[in-house]
Amino acid sequence: MSSSVWGKLALLGIGYLITGGFIWLHFHSTPEFYQDLEAIRIGVFLLLVPILCKYLIQLFALPIYSFRQRRINQQARHAKPKGVSVLIPAFNEATGIIGTIESVVNNNYPNLEIIVVNDGSTDQTHDLVQAYLNKFSTRYFVKNQSKPSIKYLPLTNGGKARALNKALKLASKDIVMTIDGDCLMAPDAIKNTVKQFHCPKVGAVAGNVVIANKRKIIGLVQQLEYLCGFFLRRADSVFNSVFIIGGAAASYRRDVLTKLGGFDTDIITEDIEISLRILSLGYKTRYAADAITYTEAPSDYKGWCNQRLRWKFGRFQTLLRYRDMFFSSHKKHHKYLTFITLPIAIYGEFILLCEWLLVTLFLGYSVYSGNYAPLMLLIALMTTMTYIQLICDHKPKHHLNLWLFAPIAWILFYLVDIIEFQALIRSLKRLALGRSLQWQSWVREGIKN
Repeated sequence: MSSSVWGKLALLGIGYLITGGFIWLHFHSTPEFYQDLEAIRIGVFLLLVPILCKYLIQLFALPIYSFRQRRINQQARHAKPKGVSVLIPAFNEATGIIGTIESVVNNNYPNLEIIVVNDGSTDQTHDLVQAYLNKFSTRYFVKNQSKPSIKYLPLTNGGKARALNKALKLASKDIVMTIDGDCLMAPDAIKNTVKQFHCPKVGAVAGNVVIANKRKIIGLVQQLEYLCGFFLRRADSVFNSVFIIGGAAASYRRDVLTKLGGFDTDIITEDIEISLRILSLGYKTRYAADAITYTEAPSDYKGWCNQRLRWKFGRFQTLLRYRDMFFSSHKKHHKYLTFITLPIAIYGEFILLCEWLLVTLFLGYSVYSGNYAPLMLLIALMTTMTYIQLICDHKPKHHLNLWLFAPIAWILFYLVDIIEFQALIRSLKRLALGRSLQWQSWVREGIKN
């Protein structure tokens, strides 16, 4: 276990000591002290008000997303299919690369090209792709099937952003999609993504990423996290401001990517950077909840910690670069993005930094006062929201295992917060010291759809 995780556990231990102190004070304190604690509880609540307000806005926007989605589905029935180029960057993805390619082929989408980029893999990725292409060239497709073209580009190792830029130069279709080499597309993912581009101002679309390896508790926790996180992107889509479009399931207009000069090779999360760059120019970004892509989550805690470090550090890099968008009133910038999403993203990191203390004060006060009603209300709300998200998901059968865990979702999210906390501390340390970060991987086990 990494030292940062031990540090977080040590903080929790301190929290338990403080809680024990509250229990002792319950029997030894004065009425005046009780009033002071009441003021502290109100202060903690006020700290959370900005985040709660954002959640309320998102919840009220969800019906609008459903209405818009029905309208998009109607328009898509009469629209001519757009050409699509799917880019698959791969570095040491021998475990899942063939499954990834096959899942794209099985979309049976007309006017499709697939570009596989091998970014200097040192495992069997190259041999597997070459063998697959040899078989694919002689593969028979029945009359109602569309045979895509597949291009293969082997490179020396230079990073994911560089590999994507090389593939972008080969792409010839109007829409460019990216998928990681450890993911599987649902059979209708391309069709459901493309219909979101009916508006010419839509520059990018995020797909719905679902955790596939959910047998272990670490996978189940990430499955729940993804379910809740992507559910709220529906609201961001209503305001045309989805600012994190993950490369595991991302789509762009090719002319927009070309205009922007492709992906940035200096920021480790090139997908977040390009998303915010597209928004900075006034384009809309959307979310396709019915465009499912299954991904493999880290199956060990070290890999999980390193993944979140990369995400957190890259997001800080991106937000620092586009800091002029915070509270921007420029007419091309979406106000929901500049006045709510971006500021709350930073404020949320501040709350995460203080969370161990806030949670301790909240629980300690409940023990001290004997008033558990706020805690019970919070648990009831989180449980209800989890069930709503399970019911509204486009793949409800995939998440049947979460139904029993919904009542303890609030506990599982604290495990996520431990991982996020260590990533936050490590990211702030790197930013303060001016250090960069290299790509960090974990052991792949492979997934099946």
